[in-house]
Amino acid sequence: MEGGGAAAAVEQAPVLPRRESRRLPDFLQSVNIKYVKLGYHYLITHLLALLLIPLMVVILLEAAQTEPDDLRQLWLHLRYNLVSVLVCSAFLVFGATVYIMTRPRPVYLVDYACYRPPPKLQVPFQRFMKHSQLSGEFNESSLEFQRRILERSGLGQETCLPSALHYIPPRPSMAYAREEAENVMFGALDTLFRNTGVKPKDVGILVVNCSLFNPTPSLSAMIVNRYKLRGNIKSFNLGGMGCSAGVISIDLARDLLQVHRSTYAVVVSTENITQNWYFGNRKSMLIPNCLFRVGAAAVLLSNRTVDRRRARYKLVHVVRTHRGADDKAFRCVYQEQDEAGKVGVSLSKELMAIAGEALKINITTLGPLVLPISEQLLFFATLVAKKLFNGKVKPYIPDFKLAFDHFCIHAGGRAVIDELEKNLQLRPEHVEASRMTLHRFGNTSSSSIWYELAYTEAKGRMRKGHRVWQIAFGSGFKCNSAVWQALRSVKPSPDGPWEDCIHRYPVEIVDGFPQPPQEQ
Repeated sequence: MEGGGAAAAVEQAPVLPRRESRRLPDFLQSVNIKYVKLGYHYLITHLLALLLIPLMVVILLEAAQTEPDDLRQLWLHLRYNLVSVLVCSAFLVFGATVYIMTRPRPVYLVDYACYRPPPKLQVPFQRFMKHSQLSGEFNESSLEFQRRILERSGLGQETCLPSALHYIPPRPSMAYAREEAENVMFGALDTLFRNTGVKPKDVGILVVNCSLFNPTPSLSAMIVNRYKLRGNIKSFNLGGMGCSAGVISIDLARDLLQVHRSTYAVVVSTENITQNWYFGNRKSMLIPNCLFRVGAAAVLLSNRTVDRRRARYKLVHVVRTHRGADDKAFRCVYQEQDEAGKVGVSLSKELMAIAGEALKINITTLGPLVLPISEQLLFFATLVAKKLFNGKVKPYIPDFKLAFDHFCIHAGGRAVIDELEKNLQLRPEHVEASRMTLHRFGNTSSSSIWYELAYTEAKGRMRKGHRVWQIAFGSGFKCNSAVWQALRSVKPSPDGPWEDCIHRYPVEIVDGFPQPPQEQ
């Protein structure tokens, strides 16, 4: 047969001696380029130390060969030039004093707490859709649109809405809005004061941010009244600044702590949904209904040296980017009335592109502050080559994984997390905290980055020296970053937001469809 003949021919073929290849092995195939890059990073980062080693060896050899007479001559020279010695000493003391007086005071994060809503406020998808239908405010097209958004949002079945929206019909009154604000703010603050043992009267600075609910008296005044804070407290209430306002509040508190010595600052970040639920049919204004959920965080900062021993983190950098001068960026997240006079927040189709541009500006400023010198040199070399070769060189994206150990990306939605994961070349474990926060709590606006940090701690992943990058986007349009460094291996505080469910996470999310949490 033909198959048998072919086999016989193969058997009878003479065996030729194997000729050794004179070519070098393909290093790109045989060597993992990741380790080459890590070696380069280590070399450049420690270049100064490596250069100083030979210099120190030479100095030690010279010192070993110095005769006692030489040392005696040096002492006599200094002894008879007392004026020079005193002048040099005075300059050193003056310089040290100026440095100590002008250097920024360190700001420590003593502790923080996130509000955990009660189970009665949970809104599974089925209940959400049923209440939306029974309210009578939405047509069939809008209901179907909300159903599709929910299924692809990355949210789970345990996210919560305020009590006013559980009634049929909903009750978006001022009284219920105040009730929501009190529940989330006081819930987080009660836990914070209980865990830290700090007395409310010891707090000298209070910063509260909430974009869409700004009653009179203000939210900050509500906190002062509830906890009987001291009369000379420096209180601030930030409104209309979007989901990135939490980082803005941290920046404001940091600046105030540079001025006011030995004091505590409390930052409260939240959002209010009760009076800002959209009851119309414009699709661009229905998206917030599907994503935003109840949440709040309270953060205790200190500039007292004694608090370093018990503090969790030290604030390293805050970088803020504001694109409000651009008209498209200014209007991409915009509160307005629709054709029927219903008020809501409209999200532009260009939102992701505008967010990407803001992110690029923000990391361009942040990069030189945090990236190792190896990454900065690679980025600079690529930029020069791009200019010389008329843009034919592919731009180099700095590896921020070399600068940070953990990433807290604002859980604004699945698309936001997906885009940052791709553009920053992150791995799934780097965005796990953001995805799981979105799944369990939804988009809690400016407080989401604290739920994400709490997730990392609850998983036992935070070690001493680790750096955390919190990055948030908000209306305006703004992109803000905060960088923290862990002062110790951090364990979760009592009554944390993940205390009752961390054993069920992470959950698998496929194409935006969350799978039910599995018991472990």
